[in-house]
Order: sequence, then C-alpha cells, then structure tokens
Amino acid sequence: MITVYGIPNCDVIKKATSWLQANKIAYTFHDYRKDGIETDKLRGWCKQTGYETIFNKRSTTWKELDPKIQAAVDSEAAAIRVMSEHTSIIKRPVIEKNGKVVAVGFDEKKYREIFK
Repeated sequence: MITVYGIPNCDVIKKATSWLQANKIAYTFHDYRKDGIETDKLRGWCKQTGYETIFNKRSTTWKELDPKIQAAVDSEAAAIRVMSEHTSIIKRPVIEKNGKVVAVGFDEKKYREIFK
C-alpha cells in the first residue's frame, strides 16, 4: 500500500505521481488541504525522518509566516504545531509504503530504487 501526501496543484507532486503512473505503481493520494493531516501522523513522520526533512523552510508558506512564528520553530513539537496549522509548509510529496516513509520530495533515481 503506497500513499502519496501533498497538494494536487504542486509541480513536484505532479512529477512524482506522473512517474508512479508511468511505472504502473498503484497509490492513493492524500490531499493535505482537503483532508488535513493528523498530528499523530506528523509525529510519526518526524520520528522516522526528523522534522527538518519534512518541514520546508524554503517554501513560500514559511517565508510568509510572521517572524515570531518562524523564531518559535526550534523543536520538533513546534514544527509539528506549525505544520498542523499550515499544511503547505510540509515538503512534498511525503510517500509512505506500508506505513513507513520511503521518500520525501521527488528524486527519480531514489524512486527507481524504492519501487523496483
């Protein structure tokens, strides 16, 4: 079971899902904006990857946040709070396979290794 987490209009999501489709890899898509994301899911991802991997400080959402909020993101718990409130700050896509994070972002070479 493969789940792709993200937002549908994201260019990186489009690349990732196009690659999965072209390689005939079945997946389900979870839209952060429409379906939200549970805090427990974010905690699990952070435990697996470290919050720095999924928290996108290069995103437009991060850049538009109040500097006080940015300054407060100094721990996993703080990052999870911000990601819960501003789901578009989560790096895309996050891909789970059988409940484990196997990829964050799009890297064709890595995808070939993961989805042999």
